Amino acid sequence: MVSAQWPCLVLALLSSLAVSGFLRSPPRPLGKRSLPEGVVNGIEVYSTKITCKVTSRFAHNVVTTRAVNHADTAKEVSFDVELPKTAFITNFTLTIDGVTYPGNVKEKEVAKKQYEKAVSQGKTAGLVKASGRKLEKFTVSVNVASGSKVTFELTYEELLKRHKGKYEMYLKVQPKQLVKHFEIKADIFEPQGISTLDAEASFITNDLLGSALTKSFSGKKGHVSFKPSLDQQRSCPTCTDSLLKGDFIITYDVNRESPANVQIVNGYFVHFFAPQGLPVVPKNVVFVIDISGSMHGRKMEQTKDALLKILEDMKEDDYLNFILFSGSVTTWKDSLVQATPDNIQEARKFVMNIHDQGWTNINDGLLRGISMLNNAREEHIVPERSTSIVIMLTDGDANTGESRPEKIQENVRNAIRGKFPLYNLGFGNNLNYNFLESMALENHGLARRIYEDSDANLQLQGFYEEVANPLLTDVEVEYPENAIQDLTQNTYQHFYDGSEIVVAGRLADKDINNFKADVKGYGAINDLTFTEEVDMKEMEKALQERDYIFGDYIERLWAYLTIKQLLEKRKNAHGKEKENLTAQALALSLKYHFVTPLTSMVVTKPEDNENQMDIANKPGEGPMDAGVIPSMAYQTSYQPPQTPYYYVDGDPHFIIQVPEKDDAICFNIDEGPGTVLRLIQDPVIGITVNGQIIGEKRDSLDSQTRKTYFGKLGIASTQMDFRIEVTPAKITLWNGVAQSTFSWLDTVEVTQDGLSVTINRKKNIVVSFGDGVTFVVVLHQVWKKEPVHQDFLGFYVVDSRRMSAQTHGLLGQFFHPFDFEVSDIHPGSDPTKPEATMVVKNHRLTVTRGSQKDYRKDISVGTKVACWFVHNNGQGLIDGVHSDYIVPDLF
Repeated sequence: MVSAQWPCLVLALLSSLAVSGFLRSPPRPLGKRSLPEGVVNGIEVYSTKITCKVTSRFAHNVVTTRAVNHADTAKEVSFDVELPKTAFITNFTLTIDGVTYPGNVKEKEVAKKQYEKAVSQGKTAGLVKASGRKLEKFTVSVNVASGSKVTFELTYEELLKRHKGKYEMYLKVQPKQLVKHFEIKADIFEPQGISTLDAEASFITNDLLGSALTKSFSGKKGHVSFKPSLDQQRSCPTCTDSLLKGDFIITYDVNRESPANVQIVNGYFVHFFAPQGLPVVPKNVVFVIDISGSMHGRKMEQTKDALLKILEDMKEDDYLNFILFSGSVTTWKDSLVQATPDNIQEARKFVMNIHDQGWTNINDGLLRGISMLNNAREEHIVPERSTSIVIMLTDGDANTGESRPEKIQENVRNAIRGKFPLYNLGFGNNLNYNFLESMALENHGLARRIYEDSDANLQLQGFYEEVANPLLTDVEVEYPENAIQDLTQNTYQHFYDGSEIVVAGRLADKDINNFKADVKGYGAINDLTFTEEVDMKEMEKALQERDYIFGDYIERLWAYLTIKQLLEKRKNAHGKEKENLTAQALALSLKYHFVTPLTSMVVTKPEDNENQMDIANKPGEGPMDAGVIPSMAYQTSYQPPQTPYYYVDGDPHFIIQVPEKDDAICFNIDEGPGTVLRLIQDPVIGITVNGQIIGEKRDSLDSQTRKTYFGKLGIASTQMDFRIEVTPAKITLWNGVAQSTFSWLDTVEVTQDGLSVTINRKKNIVVSFGDGVTFVVVLHQVWKKEPVHQDFLGFYVVDSRRMSAQTHGLLGQFFHPFDFEVSDIHPGSDPTKPEATMVVKNHRLTVTRGSQKDYRKDISVGTKVACWFVHNNGQGLIDGVHSDYIVPDLF
């Protein structure tokens, strides 16, 4: 069994308490009174504690942070925690001056109605949203009066999955300031007994770690404590900033005298199965690799590096082949070949000569690979006792051949017919991840996102290592007939070395004396059956050490596993079946107080003497659900990680949201009327967007205040032979040489294959190319007799998933992930706008805190978006200089 996420317990204090009050008003002198060390802008975070209790792999985690406002005025304080994507939040409380404001888990629709009522009264919302590879982010902010104390407490639970022979608790720690009482405490109880336990930190030397860390295990119990003093937290002996910034990792495994272990508490059971010492089943692997133009550059090089390393690890009993797809499909060999040294050497040469080209024909690439595996079995090319696997890697959506996702799924399902698993690896963000995941799940595999980063090749290798050593195939876990109810998944196509199968259920009779479980599977040499018998009285004795056990943990483990599996089945269900799965998962989510994709947590808290409501939702990997809760103050929804926004509006102000930072960067371009700027250019899919600058109706007396705007936009697609020119007066479309002209008084939708243009009377135009590229042009109109200003346009990118890695331009270059760090925040020349130092793209810049308006929701007033302003035409932030983006004309 391969886990859908890394099997780890992840908890991050990305910014244990990020103080944002100084963004609203300049800091005031605090007088001569002595303040404790670690106070930032009047706020002292005096305690941060992470308490983890793990019982039988089920983790119950509580993050508690306490702070006090030493300032003379009220301050806004934000609590940010990153937690595993595989976890469910179960509780959150906010305590201010002894008054506790609890969180309540409710059905999403109910929460949505409460939210909308709060928004109508001018209130804001907190959120949970995805923010990286393994984590999703919980954040909530509150106004704290002068002299008041606040306590934040977040609880979440998850089942740890075994990965490469170990359970891993991965804690990403970053409090960003010295904390008087900082502690990570983990207590582990495993009835099988603990065989190994270790802890390490990336941000502290082993000598220093040794004095702050204690770890021990004996029998069934393990304990880890990390408790650095203030001096141990300092980045240098005289520094006042913290070195607690990085990964704190706890790993452990259990004794495996028997391949299986069954535990029963209060009528619920859990059955763990992980045999050791079995020979590896030979595997037949077809790698189906996307070599379309969007794989150009680093993606292709990293893919080749990973494949070369994978070839080194192939066993001689294995069989393999490579299928490459772009606009067409090519293969290394006509059929599967054995991984002999000579064949591996030949395969290495083939891989080194792979290069990118053309479009993306996922359908034909997958069907060719599946056909090859089917033929190899039918023609007895591969050993009888071997297992087959398809691994596909793609970085985009199908755009040639059969490109309808539902039809590709149908074709693949009919070709595989349940005989072997399909694993889909999605490279980057410009793809339909839900499609890849849905197709993998219905073919007994899983999808994994490969993040565009320097270690993408290691991510690919890491995935292969998870499936490289199958020990059993066609595994079935059986229990006595009529003895159990509400069983979780009990059949698996593969059991892989280093992983673990977990089955849970409810006993039909709580008073039974004995419990029997059989696990059957096909091994490399013979068929195997593993039997586990449990004496209930001995079981009760084994679980008497209650101090390490929390509540009805096996019942909660069963509920957690059941909800996860119901939600996975729901992804490929329709009609009544989907309604039933949804109802079951929702009922369990509410009963056990889990924040899942079907529920939200509602927190009511004080804010300026009025109640303010926060909603926490569970995010996902795919596109946003249809029934999400909209919010401009905080984007509160079940949404994919990294759903950034990019736009240019006003003078012209460019704004780039950076989802990893939950922040934005903005800059202006100062050029004269008539200048045409390249905003977006994607040479792979052939889309270009340019904008022409206009000035005021007449020069203002003060040349320093003269404003410019975008008065004309040109959007073109070479592949569709389509152009659209937008001005404040009219909209002109060219389809080839055919021309159509519309006015802003129209409400009209123009569609053709893969293209949609919608004009919304006097408001905006929405231009969509297929599923994954959407632009919005907003019309700003001024009073007709206005003597200086004139009508102008705003341009917004609301979806850029399908755009390639070669996309560039003043906006387009930011479609690719990038990072920045802000430090040394201090009052600027304007007391309402703090200044800071930003490090971005190896440049150190002085930036100013400001805000820009987003007019997508409200064309008349807009919504303020806070951002760090980069001066001098974005110099240091944009590639090259701004004049590099000047082009001769609109098309």
